[in-house]
Amino acid sequence: MDVQLIEYELACNCNYRLYNVILDEDDTEIQTSVTVDPSTVSSWIKKIETENGSRLHRLIVGLDIEWRPNFNPVVDRNPVATIQLCVGESCIIYQVLHSNHIPRRLRNFLNNDDYRFVGVGIRSDVDKLWEDYDLEVSNVVDLREWAAEELNNKKLLNSGLKYLGKKIAGIEIEKPKSVTTSAWDQRWLSRKQICYACIDAYISFEVGRVLSAWY
Repeated sequence: MDVQLIEYELACNCNYRLYNVILDEDDTEIQTSVTVDPSTVSSWIKKIETENGSRLHRLIVGLDIEWRPNFNPVVDRNPVATIQLCVGESCIIYQVLHSNHIPRRLRNFLNNDDYRFVGVGIRSDVDKLWEDYDLEVSNVVDLREWAAEELNNKKLLNSGLKYLGKKIAGIEIEKPKSVTTSAWDQRWLSRKQICYACIDAYISFEVGRVLSAWY
């Protein structure tokens, strides 16, 4: 699948960068904010909650994190560098490692029992968020377990996001190791990192959305 990244021209005093991540396969456009700014994160959450007011009791949120890998087994894991959240075709990449504080609104959002946060291996991600930032995520669902139950196929318990994205949502994605293992702790993320981070969160949301529609 080909991916395009288009950057918006914003006022020079903006505390975030704004992109359209376009999936050429079906022309899906994911509006993506990249920021270190707590107020931008709070504004994004407010917008999501306002736009989804009638279905907040069953809101699905794609959740993913990235950190700089450490290839030395003797050294501790590097802290989480980015938190990606996606609802519909709106995504935010929060560079939490470089943020001066974590907004209360994000803590409340993640800790809302009505919101279902979905991803592959999400419990491990949630553990890292708690260890590094005391962030608690209340309602998490591993997409592998959800898909295995819905399709009555235990083999899906060992599947990855790439496979689930194709099988459940019909979207093919690439997960190049050169991006997966890149320097996620750098202040300015590369275009490839932005696309990768956005798409992972978006596919998580889409798989969750399709699975929830099967009820």
